[in-house]
Amino acid sequence: MAWPPRQCPGPRAPLFLLLLLLLLLAGLDPCSASPADDGAGPGGRGPRGRARGDAGADEAVPRHDSSYGTFAGEFYDLRYLSEEGYPFPTAPPVDPFAKIKVEDCGKTKGCFRYGKPGCNAETCDYFLSYRMIGADVEFELSADTDGWVAVGFSSDKKMGGDDVMACVHDDNGRVRIQHFYNVGQWAKEIQRNPARDEEGVFENNRVTCRFKRPVNVPRDETIVDLHLSWYYLFAWGPAIQGSITRHDIDSPPASERVVSIYKFL
Repeated sequence: MAWPPRQCPGPRAPLFLLLLLLLLLAGLDPCSASPADDGAGPGGRGPRGRARGDAGADEAVPRHDSSYGTFAGEFYDLRYLSEEGYPFPTAPPVDPFAKIKVEDCGKTKGCFRYGKPGCNAETCDYFLSYRMIGADVEFELSADTDGWVAVGFSSDKKMGGDDVMACVHDDNGRVRIQHFYNVGQWAKEIQRNPARDEEGVFENNRVTCRFKRPVNVPRDETIVDLHLSWYYLFAWGPAIQGSITRHDIDSPPASERVVSIYKFL
């Protein structure tokens, strides 16, 4: 057969042909690079720069399988996903609602109770406590209802034109703190809500909540300054789809006199 265009230099033709035959029988390329060349035999560099003398250097580099099945398998092997398929650990449980301490009434906070004599925050028809914490007033409310419980701040003992804070039990089981303004016998929700650090719970057919509200607020018709004294109106009742309805009592109870947050009753 014809010899390739590239010719290897050598001595005389007969001797050259003999050497060529021996090399071909040995399986070597007479025109291959010398052992000193890069990429040559032992001591040179192989694929990806690895030494040919290294263990496994001449083995085929495995191709990475980018299929979804392989990806999912690697994800499970690395424990990014649990056996149940959750991508991350579940969130820690929410701290339970701390019970209202009625033993602090008259000492560190003021309290109002409506119901049987000697009742507490878990047995009264209605319970309210208030206390100063820095520049805020913390309120705790609880009532025997599956709907809502509220306190109103009024310049008289009548409903109408009052600033109201309500804890509402919605259809999702949550208790939300909302701000309302009484217009006659109706409560209009106000988007400006001064409540913060809100928490609430519905247990044993009772709505119970706790929140803070600043003592001083910018002047507004729908919100009052709590550093002033007000009559406190107590109300509770059912809710429909998370919206409050008319309270359970035609004439809800109210404090006998104006209340100062700086005095504990």
